[in-house]
Amino acid sequence: MATAPRRPPFRPLAHLARALSGGTGWKGIAGQLAFAGLLAWLAFDIVTNAQDNLRAQHIASGFGFLSGTAGFSVNQALIRYSEADTYLRVFEVGLLNTLLVSIIGIVFATLIGFAVALGRLSPNWLLARLSGGYVEIIRNLPLLFQLLFWYLAVLAALPNPRQSLSIFGVAFLNNRGFVVPHVVPEQGAGVFAVAILAAIAASLLMTVYARRRLYRFGDRLRVWPFALALLVGLPLLSIALFGAPASFDLPVLRGFNFAGGTRVTPEFVALTIALSTYTAAFIAEIVRGGLLAVPKGQMEAGASLGLSRPAILRLVIIPQAMRLILPPLTNQYLNLTKNSSLAVAIGYPDLFSVFAGTTLSQTGQAVEIIAMTMAVYLAISLITSALMNLYGWHIDRSQRA
Repeated sequence: MATAPRRPPFRPLAHLARALSGGTGWKGIAGQLAFAGLLAWLAFDIVTNAQDNLRAQHIASGFGFLSGTAGFSVNQALIRYSEADTYLRVFEVGLLNTLLVSIIGIVFATLIGFAVALGRLSPNWLLARLSGGYVEIIRNLPLLFQLLFWYLAVLAALPNPRQSLSIFGVAFLNNRGFVVPHVVPEQGAGVFAVAILAAIAASLLMTVYARRRLYRFGDRLRVWPFALALLVGLPLLSIALFGAPASFDLPVLRGFNFAGGTRVTPEFVALTIALSTYTAAFIAEIVRGGLLAVPKGQMEAGASLGLSRPAILRLVIIPQAMRLILPPLTNQYLNLTKNSSLAVAIGYPDLFSVFAGTTLSQTGQAVEIIAMTMAVYLAISLITSALMNLYGWHIDRSQRA
């Protein structure tokens, strides 16, 4: 006896997903139009609801508030700022502070991460265990806890300015920050900077030439003596011809604080250390995984050519591993930049603290301020990703050549 065919079960979500995924025919087109209309209605409802709420609280929408006087001070500003400046100036100060701590944190996190990864792979038993302990401890502690530890337990426990820890009598460390000599540019500063850039560019070109010569002919060329001569000789030549590029304003203790010099705030130091060490623990594992992914035969092949272990890592292993390291490394750079918003916990004046925090509480322009803050973090993330993708494309092209 033949049985009637069973009807497939009704799955509304599956049918909706199939319709929205671009199914053929008028059903697929109708489904996509309906979904687009739903999104447009939701966006319109959110905008009108926000406008009604702002109007009820007598808050004018728009970005006109940026021209208003801020009226509050900022304890660290890379550009000239006073309480009489506008909220737009506050935005610029916070953005520059965020970029400063992000860039410095990325540099230190990369250096520490690569060093710890190489330490974990070292044949030295003690170094490998210390590197492994660093990764396991730092990676499993919350970043906010580490930030508060450096700020409250380490930097706040330093002596007051009168009992500062002196470093060769020119730099001083105390609970108010790190006081270093202030660099005052002189007439020869421009020529000195050009000389340094020229020396760095020439050294990089020589390094590229030496690497190509090694890969093509097996002839190893020592670059470091020429690079050292350029990096030392060209700046000294500019000083001899055009004078000293800068003078130094040394800090001097007067009363209960230092006069002169430049003070690096403890908030900046704590945030930089916490972000660098925390992110470095993740970078170390990323680098270690990338190095282990390279076949062991590559190490043996480098040794058969007479290369030392550091030379094999630098010329053979790391260039091949970078293709695997770059994608997760980019994610860690993005995480570091976004984690810098935790600066609000210790009072460091980054973008989130002074703009999305203080400015928002004073003006009440929540929609505009949040939108600007989101746009900035999005732009920083996209630019970072683009630069890392460009570097990855350069690596692929150089390895295929």
